[in-house]
Amino acid sequence: MAAKNPYESAWNQHLPVKEQMKITGRLLSFARYYKKQFVGAIIMSFALAIINIWLPRVIQQFMNGALAKHNATTAVILGVGLVYALGTIVKALVQFCSNFFFSMGAERALEDVRRQLFTKLHTLGMRYFDLTPAGSVVSRVTNDTMTLGDFWNVFMSLLVGIFSIVTALVAMYVNNKTASWIVAAFIPVLLVATWFYNRYSSKVYRHMRSKLSELNAKLNESIEGVSIIQNFEQQKRVDREFEDVNNDYLDTRRAMIKTNSLLLSSFLNLVYVFALTAVLIHFGIMAQTAVVAAGTVYVFSTYIQSFFNPLGNLMDQLQFFQDGVVAGSRIFRILDNNELAPQQNPGANAVVREGKVEFRHVSFSYDGENEVLHDISFVVQPGETIGLVGHTGSGKSSIINVMMRFYEFYHGQILIDDRDIRDYPIEELRKKLGLVLQDSFLFYGDIAFNIRLFNDKITDDEVKKAAQFVQADSFIEKLPNTYHARVIEGGAQFSSGQRQLISFARTVAADPKILVLDEATANIDTETESLIQDGLRKLRQGRTTIAIAHRLSTIRDASQILVLDKGRIVEAGTHDELIAQKGKYYDMYRLQMGEKVEE
Repeated sequence: MAAKNPYESAWNQHLPVKEQMKITGRLLSFARYYKKQFVGAIIMSFALAIINIWLPRVIQQFMNGALAKHNATTAVILGVGLVYALGTIVKALVQFCSNFFFSMGAERALEDVRRQLFTKLHTLGMRYFDLTPAGSVVSRVTNDTMTLGDFWNVFMSLLVGIFSIVTALVAMYVNNKTASWIVAAFIPVLLVATWFYNRYSSKVYRHMRSKLSELNAKLNESIEGVSIIQNFEQQKRVDREFEDVNNDYLDTRRAMIKTNSLLLSSFLNLVYVFALTAVLIHFGIMAQTAVVAAGTVYVFSTYIQSFFNPLGNLMDQLQFFQDGVVAGSRIFRILDNNELAPQQNPGANAVVREGKVEFRHVSFSYDGENEVLHDISFVVQPGETIGLVGHTGSGKSSIINVMMRFYEFYHGQILIDDRDIRDYPIEELRKKLGLVLQDSFLFYGDIAFNIRLFNDKITDDEVKKAAQFVQADSFIEKLPNTYHARVIEGGAQFSSGQRQLISFARTVAADPKILVLDEATANIDTETESLIQDGLRKLRQGRTTIAIAHRLSTIRDASQILVLDKGRIVEAGTHDELIAQKGKYYDMYRLQMGEKVEE
């Protein structure tokens, strides 16, 4: 079987007209909140069309009247010139108002789309981001939404075009019925060209948008992994891959340019010339048997321009229409995505008071097919510490992920204070469950902001106390501006240990009831770790703690240690009990300590 042409991918399939209309209707629904601006633009557009018909009429009457009768005095000429000049000034003002009203309405509608898209992204579950490249997401929020600005301008051109075409046809019909029908005969030709362009260009634009997302994804990945790329000398390979994607994008742009060059303004100009020629031939034939006023020929040629010029603008705008429809379909794929973050029960209003945590026969799968947790059951009493240990891939982080409600579990039950975890509002869980990850993330701003983390209720004094609690003050107070020291992208100016100390301080400031540590000291050197161990012991007092341990020595005092293997709990007990069993924990501990453990 022949290899499938990549251009026949789902991205490149023609969007049916029905689907295009559906997307267009949804996009236009964002404009309903700004109908005053759009109604104002419509009124101004209609006024503009009337002025465009009236101004040539002034010249026609002057030519057929004063000039034809040879009584064009200086006063008459100046009067006609003044009227035409005033009409042109009014036309410019009306055109400005029309563009301003429409552009402001379109810009505000664009803001609504971007705001809804950004909000939606923060409601999607982690599974969506596991499957979608970050560059593709960024492309939809930035490039695709910006495309909608040009998309709405299509409707401005459409309004102007409809008013201009209708008024021009009416004016031509009033002046000469036969000539007006000659011009109208070219309308089916334009409609066929528009249909053909719409059908073909939608394929090109879908593929172009696909390649643009792929380009952004490749760029984002290369920037994020630049240190790894340089370390393993993969610059040439990455450059080749980027060049391949970039060339594919160039090919789609070339196809788009060819399509637009052939079917847009150049084709319309050709039709315009044919229409004007046909009308002039008609007037030439008429002139053989009757007098044809020069003003009539002038006004008719002007009205033909008024008929075809907005059509030319509209045809030029069709590329933006297709681009906007494709961008809209990509945006709605996010807005309609049902891969939402786990949902709580309706009316969830429980409050975490004691901090008891219980897993009852919990099983979990990331993809819905391959389970990574199998029948997990354990209980952590209020104030106790439980340690989770095991080799990479044993399921430790998955337990944290389902407990933090990053992913939905479908089998078993998780309870807090003997109530289903779904009975608690997600805000309550985020407030009462404090998570410290292995890789700490710092936001652009200052240290105090990163400890407070958008919670203005945390005072500067509480920020300092939190830093002192985990002994982060030992390096913060040596910095220029101390707690207001600038934090650059990702906190790159700080060591891993310093970033982790700030992350610990952030958790302390939030004062959670349940503390969750996901290998929180794995990236901290031994000296720094010793600095925060005392702080951690104090932090754990009165709090339920679930700790994934990379260094087994950090959980020796845990009330219970669970040993996981391939998603199952294979051993459970205190440190001494597990050492006495001489099972997997015993082997891991002996391997880490580098010496034989005393029996």
